[in-house]
Amino acid sequence: MHIVYRAENLFDAHLVKDALEAGDIPAFISGEYLTGAIGQLPAMDYIAVMVPESSVAIARGIVGGVEAQLGEARLAIQDDDLPDDPLTVPC
Repeated sequence: MHIVYRAENLFDAHLVKDALEAGDIPAFISGEYLTGAIGQLPAMDYIAVMVPESSVAIARGIVGGVEAQLGEARLAIQDDDLPDDPLTVPC
């Protein structure tokens, strides 16, 4: 198994894993259950998505697409001018 993606969080890892499996590439999340032991601290470099050696090249292309979409989504959230407090959003 080879690491094709190091995740910032468990949600991102599952998005990548689901995209890989949709492309018929078996994927495994390494360190998924370590986050519970860490608690509220950030789990830096513990969560990784792994695929078989025979699928690494194809998987990197899929991972690149997911990373691009995640980056766009994060930018959209940062560019959002609405306040975080739902009570202050105009109806």
